[in-house]
Amino acid sequence: MKLTHLIAQYLYKNKRLDLQGIGSFLLDNSIIIDEDSNKKNQEIGIEGVSFESNAATKEDPELVSFISSYTGKIKALASADLNSHLELAKQFMNIGKPFLFEGIGSLTRIRSGEYSFTPGSALTEKLSEQKIKETKQNSSTEEPVSDYKSALYKQEKKSNWKKPVTFILVIAGIALAIWGGYTVYKRTSADNSDKTEVAKENKTILLEDSLSTNPDSITALPVKNISNQTGTTKFVLEVSDKDRATQRYAKLKTFQWDVKMETKDSVSFKLFLLLPINAVDSIKVLDSLTRLNGKQVFIER
Repeated sequence: MKLTHLIAQYLYKNKRLDLQGIGSFLLDNSIIIDEDSNKKNQEIGIEGVSFESNAATKEDPELVSFISSYTGKIKALASADLNSHLELAKQFMNIGKPFLFEGIGSLTRIRSGEYSFTPGSALTEKLSEQKIKETKQNSSTEEPVSDYKSALYKQEKKSNWKKPVTFILVIAGIALAIWGGYTVYKRTSADNSDKTEVAKENKTILLEDSLSTNPDSITALPVKNISNQTGTTKFVLEVSDKDRATQRYAKLKTFQWDVKMETKDSVSFKLFLLLPINAVDSIKVLDSLTRLNGKQVFIER
């Protein structure tokens, strides 16, 4: 049976139906809707049904239990289904269209917080008591709503061992990619014994021959400009002042990184890598370098 039919059957049985954010349907206690009267009401409409608008109406736990007991779903899922159905109803009514609650009637929004109700036809379908009994028995072994999150937590806990393994594999893959790029770069530059960088206009670069792991021994040589080697991509690791840049440079050198440093104004210093990476692989290497560097790395064109 559809959710819409269960909502109507709840009203028939309990004489009151509270729908969160909308209001309440009320059925006169003197009205009994059974299979015979349903056939009659299909032609003349339901009598004794009224509606009270109230946007502050909260979710009815008994309605959720009713839906849960018949569908066999746990209460949290039954509540989610009900909420989705009512959100759809409010969307229809907010654009001025009537929304039909099957077996009850139609609601039309006439102004903020107010609705116009038109009674509809009763449902001919009747709840199967035997089926309700069976689903109640099946759902009796379910955990209550209050334990819903804990059930998910237990399930999550069983798979926790997968997270460290996945993390280790990811890190290993990143390290392998960086090492592969570095190895290729070292091979292509093996014949180049001159470690002095070529400069571009208005820039200075620190000569590699004068660099060491001691920040105090780093000296700058003003030159004209610097250009990327053909077929390489420039990955900028950090831009900072001289003290920070020299300390970071020395630290990265101890990790065997082929890091370079340049400055155009002797105030802002840039640490970077020149790697023989093509455009297709540059994004993957960029993500890997960002993780290993501990801060965002960007490509300078």
